Amino acid sequence: MAAEPNCMYGNKTCDPETFNKTNVSKTCPGAQCTFAFYGGETPYHRYLFILQLSNLLIFLWLVNFTIALGQCTLAGAFASYYWARRKPQDIPTCPLFSSFSRAIRYHTGSLAFGALILALVQMARIILEYLDSKLKGVNNVVARFLLCCLKCCFWCLERFIKFMNRNAYIMIAIYGKCFCTSARDAFCLLMRNVVRVAVLDRVTDFLLFLGKVLIAGSVGEDLERNDGSPEKPFLMSAELHSILRKTEHH
Repeated sequence: MAAEPNCMYGNKTCDPETFNKTNVSKTCPGAQCTFAFYGGETPYHRYLFILQLSNLLIFLWLVNFTIALGQCTLAGAFASYYWARRKPQDIPTCPLFSSFSRAIRYHTGSLAFGALILALVQMARIILEYLDSKLKGVNNVVARFLLCCLKCCFWCLERFIKFMNRNAYIMIAIYGKCFCTSARDAFCLLMRNVVRVAVLDRVTDFLLFLGKVLIAGSVGEDLERNDGSPEKPFLMSAELHSILRKTEHH
């Protein structure tokens, strides 16, 4: 009920059907019976927070499933080329589409299971971040220390599961086994070649980083030294230059 601040009936509940028959409007001139919210005691309102958490979990699940499907598709396409005895006779006509079809038809359950495990860990990390934001004003050192340890542990767990899932999806694409068997085989294979994996992984990351820096630096140097005139033409393609100009204007 909306009324003047001094009204004794202000901010109280009312019934729109019987409001005009009461003496509230006489006691408080200008009082109105307005709609504030619907219900509040329905199962929907009682479990709204749980429903929102479910929506977040399903969102994370779908995102991770999409990533898993892409990784399995690429692994299958590369495997069809790598394991072909006679190249190019044994290579499929459309390796990427063929790998995508196999992943959708035979490996949907395995990919969904791996994505669900990762989504649960990410959900736990989000909850810990939410608790950390709520405890920022609290001076309980022990609670903040335990929360920091949990955040660190779940961050490491998420990185480990992402690494294992990626290798499990590769084994799924090559051998067509279930997720648990593929994850076990991938883990055993990595442990037998742990030094090679560590060195190759670091070298690959460094080369990718070096390539990104080299490309960005080359484009920046081209834009700095050349202006597109006949005397100083751009080294980049016209399409790339038009994209960069649009980005600069925006």
